Amino acid sequence: MRYFNTEGLCRPEEHYMVRLDERLGRITKLYVDRKKYFVINKGRQYGKTTTLRALAKYLDGEYIVFSLDFQQMGTRTFEDETTFSRGFLDRLLAELRKADSEDKVKLREMLSDFKDKHPDAIMDELFVFLSSMCERCERPVILMIDEVDSASNNQVFIDFLAQLRGYYLRREDEPTFHSVILAGVYDINNLKLKLRSESEHQYNSPWNIAADFKVDMSFSESQIAGMLEEYEADHGTEMNIPEIAKEIYQYTAGYPVLVSSICKCIDEDLSEENIFGDPKRAWTSRGIEEAVRRILIDRTPLFESMIRHLDAYPEMKRMFQEILFQGKAFSYNLDTKEISLASMFGYAVSRGGKVQIANRIFETRLYNYFLSENELAGNDSANQMGEAAMCDRSYFIRDGMLDMDIVMRRFVAAFTEIYGDEDAKFVKRYGRKFFLLYLRPIINGTGNYYIEAQTRDERRTDVIVDYLGEQFIIELKIWRGDEYNERGERQLAEYLEYYHKNKGYLLSFHFNQKKEVGVKEIQIGDKVIVEAVV
Repeated sequence: MRYFNTEGLCRPEEHYMVRLDERLGRITKLYVDRKKYFVINKGRQYGKTTTLRALAKYLDGEYIVFSLDFQQMGTRTFEDETTFSRGFLDRLLAELRKADSEDKVKLREMLSDFKDKHPDAIMDELFVFLSSMCERCERPVILMIDEVDSASNNQVFIDFLAQLRGYYLRREDEPTFHSVILAGVYDINNLKLKLRSESEHQYNSPWNIAADFKVDMSFSESQIAGMLEEYEADHGTEMNIPEIAKEIYQYTAGYPVLVSSICKCIDEDLSEENIFGDPKRAWTSRGIEEAVRRILIDRTPLFESMIRHLDAYPEMKRMFQEILFQGKAFSYNLDTKEISLASMFGYAVSRGGKVQIANRIFETRLYNYFLSENELAGNDSANQMGEAAMCDRSYFIRDGMLDMDIVMRRFVAAFTEIYGDEDAKFVKRYGRKFFLLYLRPIINGTGNYYIEAQTRDERRTDVIVDYLGEQFIIELKIWRGDEYNERGERQLAEYLEYYHKNKGYLLSFHFNQKKEVGVKEIQIGDKVIVEAVV
């Protein structure tokens, strides 16, 4: 029986996975058939290895494909040209150990003969041989290399890229690989390489020949639905496949490992624990909500990598904090270091020409991390809000459900008591952060929250709280006058209509000294809005 996989390579015969036929066809048509050299540069666990392995099988027949992994070659292999050449030949031979055609048998013999006769071959000699090999092959030769990051920080790797580039530029006269595909997290141009001395920086990049790779590697709703259809055929859960696929996509934006993680959690954990009374009921919105809650508190390689990157690149970290807590908008410009890094790692994307966090799960994980940092740093303000929420916690749950009306009233009282004397600048900068600090311990362990990215700016933020299957829509906004406030009320009413809700919440941070602090209910058409002013 197949299962959902979140570790390493996915195989269609063993795992539930999206169909890759369309993606493989596009890569072949747009890049391989056109003799392009290119890099598949995506974040961790984005399906790079799975795509490369599937592509190798897809191309086999028309092409001879060498599929290498630089992690298998080890650090010592890159100490000098001779060691690298020997290791590279060994990996090519390993690819041919089960030669299944006459031309592959001849290739194996050719490689073995060269290795035996030239045990101390340097890079130039290696590439002269590879050129001869490609010329004598009956089929075009494709070179794929996964995990190029592991070999990037050394001169031998740079020399290797330079040789590939040189033969690429002279390929009409000197035969070479038909297409070369590299895969890794880091863009070759963004690697911290030990390149050349300062005096040699005028030389061209060793990899400026690469085509811009534009094939989308994320999963679409329809692809997720196709995977769920295969699962449903085996398990008969009676899930609403289009709705489940849509909701998974809304949380993940199609980030491959996050999609698989949600499905794996529902299939293996929630169904086995039978927490909903019937395993089939795990494949519902409630099940997705619970799976996301668990994923957000898990220590996974993906999230550990994210935290390491935040520590290593403080400019990127600062940008995320300003986006999340201050609603600051940054134009999406890859010439800017922190934006380029965030995009390269898969944490940020461009929406409407602005930098946005890639998906809800990443965004909530970042919120939780930054809020915890504030608490652990001994930030009195942060700790005071969290402590106020914990003191009031018993008031918030009625008959097992969250009473958001009381949450709003208690927050107004706590915020007014602690920060009532602060100036407008302070409230504008930190108000929304303090609301999340107050909210988080209330729902932690039971519910989730996330921010609607399309409404987040300096003036307005919409927080969505999921609690045991019930949703609460809370708009946080900065006071800009009566007219703006009324417009905000109407916007919230429209937003409630979109979510099929009759009741929503409006938290207004008001700077007028004569403001009326407190909570009231207003009616907008058939919608009830609980409006809180601090």
